[in-house]
Amino acid sequence: MSHTRTLLLGAAFTAIALTATSTLAQSDYPNKAITMVVPASAGGTTDLAGRMLSQPLGTALGQTVVVDNKAGGNGAIAATQVKRAAADGYTLLMQYSGFHVISPHVVSTQQWQQDDLVPVANVLSAPQIIVVRGDLPVNTLAELVAYAKENPGKLNYASSGNGSLQHVTGVQLEQQAHIEMAHVPYRGTAPALQDLLGSQVDLTFGTAPPFVPHVQAGRLKVLAVTGTNRLAAFPDVPTTAEAGYPGVNATSWFGVFAPKGTPEAVVNKLVAEIEKVTAEPGFSKSATEQGAEAYFEGPADFGKRVAQDWASWGEMVKTSNIRAD
Repeated sequence: MSHTRTLLLGAAFTAIALTATSTLAQSDYPNKAITMVVPASAGGTTDLAGRMLSQPLGTALGQTVVVDNKAGGNGAIAATQVKRAAADGYTLLMQYSGFHVISPHVVSTQQWQQDDLVPVANVLSAPQIIVVRGDLPVNTLAELVAYAKENPGKLNYASSGNGSLQHVTGVQLEQQAHIEMAHVPYRGTAPALQDLLGSQVDLTFGTAPPFVPHVQAGRLKVLAVTGTNRLAAFPDVPTTAEAGYPGVNATSWFGVFAPKGTPEAVVNKLVAEIEKVTAEPGFSKSATEQGAEAYFEGPADFGKRVAQDWASWGEMVKTSNIRAD
């Protein structure tokens, strides 16, 4: 047998062995703990989504799913960590739509790109709410707009960062209502909420879960829901359209992504189990009580939603001249 033929046969056997090993690893998935990276601090809706999913998903897969909070950089720290992780299904990202389809349009130095991550499944949908400190002398969106016009530049609103969905929603309200407010960016929803509770800021925009207990306790007031429907958690609170500002419309999604190159068999297994988890009555009930909605989408439909939101929010950022710095 010639030396060349020997080398070729050796290479072929090696390729076959590697393929068999890879196939075995995929069929054995998962055989160790999975890390779910969350691009926000504890207490926000993104963190809630990660924790709501991690425990039942871990049970379904027979392995622990560990939540790893990596806040900062408008989601870039977490996304970059997952981008650089091995594409084997053991490092996932619980992503927030604002970080995925808005922040990249406003950040001058982007550390990750859309095709660095592949969509696995959407799990939650939640509109933004307009919430004010309890002692602000307004009880409706109309009263807030009137107060802002009587006190130009006096109102300030918190967001989870420059270029965040909260920031963009604030700009939408300013444009629609012809008012001026000062934007105060924070590193996440949790610190913004703390300063709102302490009356250091006047109002904010955000998904309902972190605010629900404080509204129920009377420390905060919800003026409007920015989605197309009222929330079960706040049935008496009108939508922005009902209040006369249909252009203020911002609904967030929260979904799972994996590093590019993650085997299809691994993604399919995750998709199947996530769909079962989100269909459970307990998961749906918990989401509704918190002002969100269990909303499953598989890779294809979720991918289409991401692409559509990327285009529409990109246009909004461009026309409003929103910058992260």
